[in-house]
Amino acid sequence: MDKKREFKILLWIVAIFAFAFFLPIESERFTTAIAATLDLSKWYAQEHVILCLLPAFFIAGVISVFVSQGAVLRYFGANAKKWVAYSVASVSGTILAVCSCTILPLFSSIHKRGAGLGPAIAFLYSGPAINILAIILTARILGFEMGVARIIGAVVFAIVIGSIMSLIYRKEEKAKREEQMNIQLPPETRPMWQTSFHFFILVLILVFANWGKPGEGDTSSLWFFIWSNKWYITSIFGIGLMYSLIKILKITWWWVILAGLATAVSGFMASYFIDSSLYPIIPMIVAITGLSIITLQRDDENREWTLVTWDFAKQIMPMLAIGVVIAGFLLGSTHDETSIPGIIPGNWISALVGGNSLFSNFFASIVGAFMYFATLTEVPIVQGLVASGMGKGPALALLLAGPSLSLPNILVIRNVMGTQKTVVFVVLVVIMATISGLIYGSLF
Repeated sequence: MDKKREFKILLWIVAIFAFAFFLPIESERFTTAIAATLDLSKWYAQEHVILCLLPAFFIAGVISVFVSQGAVLRYFGANAKKWVAYSVASVSGTILAVCSCTILPLFSSIHKRGAGLGPAIAFLYSGPAINILAIILTARILGFEMGVARIIGAVVFAIVIGSIMSLIYRKEEKAKREEQMNIQLPPETRPMWQTSFHFFILVLILVFANWGKPGEGDTSSLWFFIWSNKWYITSIFGIGLMYSLIKILKITWWWVILAGLATAVSGFMASYFIDSSLYPIIPMIVAITGLSIITLQRDDENREWTLVTWDFAKQIMPMLAIGVVIAGFLLGSTHDETSIPGIIPGNWISALVGGNSLFSNFFASIVGAFMYFATLTEVPIVQGLVASGMGKGPALALLLAGPSLSLPNILVIRNVMGTQKTVVFVVLVVIMATISGLIYGSLF
């Protein structure tokens, strides 16, 4: 008998029994936190996984399979010109409109393709932080100066944090540079414009499928027009994707047409005969299923695209799910017009981030680093906190730390680049957000 193994089993039994025995189900705060956990998990599954993450996985697959290693190394590699690498990485979020979790498969792709640590980190931070829709919404709701401060802070953060990470791990970067100098790159399989077309069609589908609803009363702006017609716009780019699949990836045309018709019919059925609330979800599932089936046929490169996409899903989804559950339990569920507190009372947070002290800015940065914000939701959350007494400095600190980090995001980053680098990255974001909040709070 293995005594050590049997003792571990005993400890697990005791731990599970003790957990069940002492469950504080009579505590209202505990039961509310459980409700918040379930609410956030349900909302995340319904609104975020299918419309955001699954398209992002396919985009990451494009980077891994169709974007040549030479192209990645040219713009992001350890030997790339620093001003080019950091310039591209620091403004990448303007075209992506993604959150801290959706950026993960894209970051993982360029990291695995040989991108330098500094540019990869700059891309990881800037992707959610410089989301152009969020910047516009920030300026409109929280004030023009807050919008300007956020965009400046996001670009500066991306470059500075990436540069510091590159400096700290300069020995690894030197080894990577030497290794990349000796890489014999295979010839391009297709012109770069074709790969770019395929990539950006998928990015545009991701952007417009997740276009946020404008504020109440805003019915005349371009933003509202795009939102009210976003599924028509997304469908147009879907037709562009069908063209790309046929002409660029050389998939049999009638397979692509059949998948497109199945998607259109499912959308019509969901909208008029099933449940209109399922309209975007059912056709997206059908489209992704069809895309997976037709790309798995025959051609090795197309098959690899889907298999690599599946690998990203397997790597990222489990940690993401664990992080969402933990974040919901501790910090609550805040989305749309729903607000359910977690085990940590929200009024504690509001009380701790008033004024412009070092502590209030630091605390806002810490909360932002671990709390999950879906794309654009950070603005109304901060608006509510400001109305409850949050200082302007801590508000900016939360906006700079929050969208780019979250507990689910941190858990996945650790899997990609290790515990030490993840801790350094999080610490740098928190420190810089704290300093930026102090400066902004003293000026405004």
